[in-house]
Amino acid sequence: MKRLTFLFAIVLLNITAIQANEYGRYYSNLPVSIPQPVVPTIPDNSVNIKDFGGVGDGVTLNTEAFRKAISALDKQGGGRVVVPAGIWLTGLISLKDNIELHIEKNAIVLASPDRNLFIKDIDGKKDTKCTPLISASKRKNIAITGQGVIDGNGAMWRPVKRDKVSNTEWKEFLYMGGTQTEGGKLWFPFDLKHYDNIAPTPEAQETMRTHLIRITDCENVLVKDITLQNSPKFHLIPTRCKNVIVDGVTIRCPWNAQNGDALDISSCKDVLIVNNTIDAGDDGICMKAGAGKSGLEYGPCENILIENNAVFHAHGGFVIGSEFTGGMTNIIVRNNRFCGTDTGLRFKSGIGRGGTTKGIYISDIYMTDIKEEAIIFECSYIDKKYSVKDDMKSKSAVTNNAPFAPVFTDIHFSNIICRNAKTAISAQGLEGLRCVYGINIDNSTFFYTSKDKNIGKGAEITINNCKFLTYEK
Repeated sequence: MKRLTFLFAIVLLNITAIQANEYGRYYSNLPVSIPQPVVPTIPDNSVNIKDFGGVGDGVTLNTEAFRKAISALDKQGGGRVVVPAGIWLTGLISLKDNIELHIEKNAIVLASPDRNLFIKDIDGKKDTKCTPLISASKRKNIAITGQGVIDGNGAMWRPVKRDKVSNTEWKEFLYMGGTQTEGGKLWFPFDLKHYDNIAPTPEAQETMRTHLIRITDCENVLVKDITLQNSPKFHLIPTRCKNVIVDGVTIRCPWNAQNGDALDISSCKDVLIVNNTIDAGDDGICMKAGAGKSGLEYGPCENILIENNAVFHAHGGFVIGSEFTGGMTNIIVRNNRFCGTDTGLRFKSGIGRGGTTKGIYISDIYMTDIKEEAIIFECSYIDKKYSVKDDMKSKSAVTNNAPFAPVFTDIHFSNIICRNAKTAISAQGLEGLRCVYGINIDNSTFFYTSKDKNIGKGAEITINNCKFLTYEK
């Protein structure tokens, strides 16, 4: 028995070593040295969801089957939960230490349309917010893998603006029931034909809208090869985690999905994001680090490598902000392509949610058909409530000695190539504050359709050996 245990440990070590070597190639020739993330170690135990009463018929609820399968592996020290081909309707899935959720090809894990299943009871009282479909908190060695799909059933949750959908799409929403507000300009999934509300008003229900996958305070995390789609809100949110790898993941949702962020990395350390394909309703690859005093407690996004990713529709291909009071340190973004995003490289924040960047290196970025700015710095950004009327409101005023003002500095761009952007470079600071400085843009080419540079007095940007081209006039 001891010999078998020893051999098993060797096998695990060998597998982990192979994976580490695979990812090690990304860490050569970096502009700053950063640690390579540790790959999670998953014991060689395996169970099939079917063995715990799971039925992949798209009708049967499998929440209990997932719970039992994970619990059984937990008692063995961990292992792999295999989800075979089928449609696996489910409520909450909570991962534990040393657990891999492996979703095979042609398997779809589908969030139940019953939103009540995502409200936890806390000390006999219902939580005021819903819990993401898949979550993990304070865990070590967790993985979500496979060539299957995780679908958040987001249409059950998201409000929709009339002017962002076709007539045919609008009729499909009305067929679900729901509630129209603001003179028919806005639709809420409230008073649906077949499913109960979870709050007394559309606005109150909107505040309960949840995410797809949230991983919090965890160590050694791998998300690989899976497709994540149609989240109620954000798709994948590692928060305050260490050693995170997101590799070969496809993230997709409707282009008009409010708050439909693809990947939000928040106050994490030692992160590798590679080979992913993203088509999002909001930000594509986004770095956050908390707002106000809590952001200082959470700490920075630190030691992040982002390479060989493709972002199609998104508000920004790569984004820092809006909240990052914890700071941004040692972030490398290289060899990525953005096609058709609203903005390309976006740095956004505002009073009360800003921190300081340090050691941001962005190179070899290839962009086409960027609707607005290829590179943009915004220092007066504010969140807007989901309302047509709020879209018309101006941004908040800046006060003297404003707390947590954003500081974008020590950011280096090189070999940025953009074909078709409305504006090549835009940067606006805050009056009386030094918010945008120490920014270098070198050896880059921008083909713009409206304006080459829109740089305000409060922004200090050095541009060297760059070409700005447009149509002949």
